[in-house]
Amino acid sequence: MVQPPSEEAVVDIHLKPWDLRLITIDYIQKGILLPKPLAGGGIVDTLAFSFARALAGRFYPLAGRLTVEHHADETIAVLLRCTGDGAEFVHAVAPDVTVEDIVASVFTPSVVRDFYPLNHVVGADAAIKSLPMLSAQVTELDDGIFIGLSMNHCVGDGTTFWEFFNTWSEISRGGAKNDDLGEISFNSKPTPVPALQKWFVDDASPVPIRLPFSKLQHVLRRFERPTVKECFFTFSAASLRKLKARANNEMAGTATATISSLQALLAHVWLAVSRARRLPPQHETSYSMFIGCRGRVKGIPQGYLGNAVVFGKTSSTIGEILSKGLGWTAWQLNRSVASFDETTMKEWLDRWIREPDFEYMGNLSSGGAALMTGSSPRFDVFGNDFRWGKPVAVRSGPGDKMDGKATVFEGPQRGGSMSLEVCIAPEALARLVADEEFMETVSMPM
Repeated sequence: MVQPPSEEAVVDIHLKPWDLRLITIDYIQKGILLPKPLAGGGIVDTLAFSFARALAGRFYPLAGRLTVEHHADETIAVLLRCTGDGAEFVHAVAPDVTVEDIVASVFTPSVVRDFYPLNHVVGADAAIKSLPMLSAQVTELDDGIFIGLSMNHCVGDGTTFWEFFNTWSEISRGGAKNDDLGEISFNSKPTPVPALQKWFVDDASPVPIRLPFSKLQHVLRRFERPTVKECFFTFSAASLRKLKARANNEMAGTATATISSLQALLAHVWLAVSRARRLPPQHETSYSMFIGCRGRVKGIPQGYLGNAVVFGKTSSTIGEILSKGLGWTAWQLNRSVASFDETTMKEWLDRWIREPDFEYMGNLSSGGAALMTGSSPRFDVFGNDFRWGKPVAVRSGPGDKMDGKATVFEGPQRGGSMSLEVCIAPEALARLVADEEFMETVSMPM
C-alpha cells in the first residue's frame, strides 16, 4: 500500500446521488501501453514514488476509505473518509508478452485483463471489504510497460480518473533530478488546486444522504457476466471528417444544429453493430451516453473532482435506424445531448434522495440490443509521458464489460483522431470486423 507523503486531517466527504448511484458498478479500469525505458533499473520504484506524490493535495481523498454509518432507523450512510490509508501499487511481470502482441490485431488479447488490479470489484465492495479507492498495476513486458489503473467509480468519473493519471505522469516526468530514472526529486510540485468539494442541489439537501437499507450488501445485485469479445478500432481525423460531412449533408435542410464528429462516429458504430447483431427490424435498440455536467451546471467548475455526469439515452428500432441511415441516426444522438436540462437534472437529484435507485450493468445491456458509450475523446491519454516516451496504445480492463459497451478515447495520432473499444457478443463481433462498409473507415487497430 502506497501512502501520501504527508498526513492531513481526517475528514468525511459526503457523497451525492451522482456518486452513490454508481456504487453498484465495477471500478473504472483504463491503462496505457508504454515503450520500454532505455535507462536501467529503478523504474518501478520511481513510479511508486511519483504515485504517492500524486495522492497528495487535490487527490488526497483517493487515499481514503469508504465508510458505512448505521443508524437506529435501519438506514445507512456511505461516506468517503479521508484517512490517508493509501492506494494499492502492484508490480507484475509478463516477460512473454510483447507490445506487438497487444496492438497488432483489432482483437484485444485476453492477457490484457491480467494487467489490472481489483477485477470485477464493485464500488460497494470497497466499504464491505475495506478495499482501496485506487489501485495501480505496473506490468513489465518483454519490450514495454503497461500501467493499469483501477478507481472506484463512486468517488470519481472519467474526468477525475484521467486528471489523476495526468498528474501522476506529470510528476514523474517533470520531477527528474537528472537523466537517471532511479533518481527523482520533487522540488517543484504541480500547481495546487482546491481540495475536493461535493456539490449538492441546494443547502436543504440532507447531509449525509441516508439509504433505506440496514446493510450495504442489500444494495448489490450480482449478475452473470456475459460472454463478450473486444475489438479496438482507430479512426483518423480525415476519416472522421468524412463521416461528419456525410451525416450533416444527409440532414441538410432538416437539422438545426451541426452534428459533431463524435456523434457521427457513434451513429456509424450503432448502424454497423445493428447489422452485425442481425436482430429483427421491429426489435427496439438504444444508445446511452454519459453527458458531462462540468461547465453545464451552475456551481460545478471544470476542475470539480467526483462524479458529474448524467445518462442520455436515445431509443429507436433496428429497422428505423438501418433504413434512415447515418445522418438521421447521428441527429438522434445530437438531440439527446441537446435535450440536457439543468432544471430536470436537479429535480432528478432531489427525487433520488427520497427514492434512491442504482445503476446495474446487467440492466444496461438490454438483452444484447443496446449500446453504451463512456469516456471521452477529450481526455488526455497520449500525453501521459512518464519521462521515457509517450504511450503506444490505450486499453481498458475487464470492468463492466457488457454486450454493447463502446469506450471512446482520443486517437494515438491525436489532432482529432479517435479510438473505440467495442465489446459485443463474439459472433456479432466477427461479423462487424467483416463488414466492409464499417472497416473501410478504420485506420488502424492501435
